[in-house]
Amino acid sequence: MTIIWTGMIVVSVLCGLATGRGGLVAAAALEGTQAAVELSLSIAGMLCLWTGVMEVMRRAGLAQKLARLLGPVLGRLFPSVRREKEIMDSIAANVSANLLGLGSAATPLGLEAARRMERLSPGVASDALCMMVVCNTASIQLIPTTVASVRAAAGCAAPFDILPAVWLASGLSVCVGILACKLCARVWRE
Repeated sequence: MTIIWTGMIVVSVLCGLATGRGGLVAAAALEGTQAAVELSLSIAGMLCLWTGVMEVMRRAGLAQKLARLLGPVLGRLFPSVRREKEIMDSIAANVSANLLGLGSAATPLGLEAARRMERLSPGVASDALCMMVVCNTASIQLIPTTVASVRAAAGCAAPFDILPAVWLASGLSVCVGILACKLCARVWRE
């Protein structure tokens, strides 16, 4: 990936110099850098807010209640680890963070669940681990905070007007991912 990005930069600088627009390329690079910093700060603010909300939920016991609420569904998705409380708690926390659209906060929780699952079957990607990766990657988002913060930073007047499309797309992606995971588990078991 580094080679691709470096190549793109070198080609654009060379093209700018060859066409006599080196100054415009330099100005565009500075402008892009400024926009990237502004976007990063606005996303960081939104991320801090929702990560804080997630921590307050955890300390208030709401995360455990949400885990219990998700328990029957997660138990059916992860039957081989349903009795492992620590693993199921990590999976529930991961799903909760994904529901809030906190991919950055969900990633460490998903890694924690994956490490715990790996201890049950070292060196092998179990069906439960594959399912967790699929559910984490294709996550259903009730509140797409990261996308909304990017839209707000770009000047969108109604950054959350994308909710119906996000709900439909994320719901479909999770359903297709789960079906594909279950199908692959059956095919390779036979």
